[in-house]
Amino acid sequence: MTVEPRREPGKPPIFAAPRGLDLADSCAWLRATLPELRAVLDSDGALLVRGLAFESAADFGHLRDAVISSRTPYRERATPRSSFGDDVFSSTDFPVDQRIMLHNENSYTLSFPGTIMFGCLTAPESGGATPVADCRKVLAALPDELVRRFREVGWGLVRNYTEYFGLGWQTAFGTDDPDEVLRYCAANDIGACWEANGRLRTVQRRSALIRHPRLDHEVWFNHVAFWSVWSLAEELRAYLLDDLAADELPYNTMFGDGKPLTEQDVEALARAYDAATLRETWQAGDVILVDNLLAAHGRDPYRGDRMILVAMGEPVDLTDCAPTVPPAPTLDSR
Repeated sequence: MTVEPRREPGKPPIFAAPRGLDLADSCAWLRATLPELRAVLDSDGALLVRGLAFESAADFGHLRDAVISSRTPYRERATPRSSFGDDVFSSTDFPVDQRIMLHNENSYTLSFPGTIMFGCLTAPESGGATPVADCRKVLAALPDELVRRFREVGWGLVRNYTEYFGLGWQTAFGTDDPDEVLRYCAANDIGACWEANGRLRTVQRRSALIRHPRLDHEVWFNHVAFWSVWSLAEELRAYLLDDLAADELPYNTMFGDGKPLTEQDVEALARAYDAATLRETWQAGDVILVDNLLAAHGRDPYRGDRMILVAMGEPVDLTDCAPTVPPAPTLDSR
């Protein structure tokens, strides 16, 4: 029997698992329902499944294996996460009072997850939703001239690794060997240098638009707004820029030719994301599935305890996604 999701304005499609399932039943139901889940992922980019039985990270790993056929290594880490083993992590350990802007997981790497699974062990007292947005709709809502510029030059990311803000380079690259970092960067189209103060600086250009390799849908796929200085809270932005130049910030994004984004550019991106955003309040036993190319995800601020797990898999290579500009370790003018 075909299983259909419930659809409500402002919410992702919601599938209801049968009541009374245990973990084994939940895995079996997911496997049996996978064709319907995949069809909705193709059409909507993300969905929620309600009522699954899992009580630990290990249980969640079994659910992951029922849906995701292969795993994706977690490279070039950029957000604090706790690892629970078996490639299961906390979704983020970012401060609870801060919003995480919508983005596509690992959009800056040369290979990224095709599918992401989030699971709720503990629902927060209030807030804390994982909003999602169809990146086809985001792209369609952006100003034509802004899209044209990104299509022609891509986007740039500059990171200055410091122990005081964001992740240190050892955590980001999973090594204590500076030479290993340089080898990784050279192999992955990342410009890297060690500054006189001992800090690592990296530069990379990536395509802001790609095509889903199976569906051939063009999507907005990047971290442009996520890491822009214009997305920082006003007080934090002023504090950082009081001591640092724009190219010395822990993170910043720009056009792929090195030209800066304006505040108006980032506001246009935020409006496009907001117009496409869907969210549902977490309940324990919920799972959200995301096609990482078709949908962006984020996190709302929250109160109370919250434990959302994440697992990623079915890696996709950038070369299979028709990037509009090739990846590069420099930001060049054209």
